Amino acid sequence: MATENQARNIVITGGAGFIGSNFVHHWCENYPEDRVIVLDALTYAGNLNNLATLKDRKNFRFLQGDICDRALVDELFAGENIDTVAHFAAESHVDRSILGPGAFVQTNVVGTFTLLESFRQHWLSNHQPDNYRFLHVSTDEVYGSLGVDDPAFTETTPYAPNSPYSASKAGSDHLARAYFHTYGMPTIITNCSNNYGSYHFPEKLIPLMCINILLGKPLPVYGDGQNVRDWLYVRDHCQALDTVIHKGKAGETYNIGGNNEVKNIDLVRMLCKLMDELAPDLPVKPAQNLITFVKDRAGHDRRYAIDASKIRTELGWQPQETVEGGLRKTIQWYLDHRDWWQPLLSKEYQEYYGKVYAFKLLVETRQEARGKRQQ
Repeated sequence: MATENQARNIVITGGAGFIGSNFVHHWCENYPEDRVIVLDALTYAGNLNNLATLKDRKNFRFLQGDICDRALVDELFAGENIDTVAHFAAESHVDRSILGPGAFVQTNVVGTFTLLESFRQHWLSNHQPDNYRFLHVSTDEVYGSLGVDDPAFTETTPYAPNSPYSASKAGSDHLARAYFHTYGMPTIITNCSNNYGSYHFPEKLIPLMCINILLGKPLPVYGDGQNVRDWLYVRDHCQALDTVIHKGKAGETYNIGGNNEVKNIDLVRMLCKLMDELAPDLPVKPAQNLITFVKDRAGHDRRYAIDASKIRTELGWQPQETVEGGLRKTIQWYLDHRDWWQPLLSKEYQEYYGKVYAFKLLVETRQEARGKRQQ
């Protein structure tokens, strides 16, 4: 086991994305003496603005590159004498995986393999140090879907992924596990529930709802809105990953959850109520009037729930944030950072949004209904 006070040279893949950038901020705040290198390809969800306040730190480096580029990864691990990898880089949105699954297999499976194989050679060339760690950050979606009364996912729940996204993450999990059992390489896997918080790309549920409320646009809710998710505040997640790196056992898997199971429709209504309170001069009030049910996502999992008792009992971590407290902080962040999210609403984003939610049809339907009421 690595000691908590040992300085590290850490690579954080996908560190310009949502969870990754929050983790970069967490690590730099808590371990200023560590060398931190972010490797990110800066695809649509990667944003250098997420890391703007860190660029002048003496122990921080950003490198734009693809995790599938073996030569680049080899040079990075050797040149920076890396002992720790926190692997966040992934294609991560279910809707995008339905529209184009190939990128998910390439990044999530091939990319993870490339990192594992490169790190294995680096670890071997340095005589297999005990303090090296490869943290593979994954999702609860690999376990499939739960019924209303089913027990929550544990680390021994059989994998049953239902989307191209979750299938590609399941494949990468299996690779990380195999590298420990076959080669003895010190990998650790974490499977987390739905994250929310600052720097979240606006296609995901919570930022999408916040921004659409501010713009007076419809709030698209899939199906009947009864799908249940366990919501984890991203800074709680970062603390859990910190704990796993410093205290976790190589070869183990740890589930990380927020202990906050909420139906999608109830979450949206909660957001509407908080936005009514926190945001002045909304275009439509109450915001709940914007809720619009849309055709359900293909293969939409009904319920996810995490049993995080293992990380609590073995490593002493548990979430600190309630869902309402975390949502209040998140909404305030979006209200205070319009300059961050407004440039992200690009033409490409609008075209994607239209494909997923049939946005034009929704707008036309609402305008037609509004016109009839005014007649």
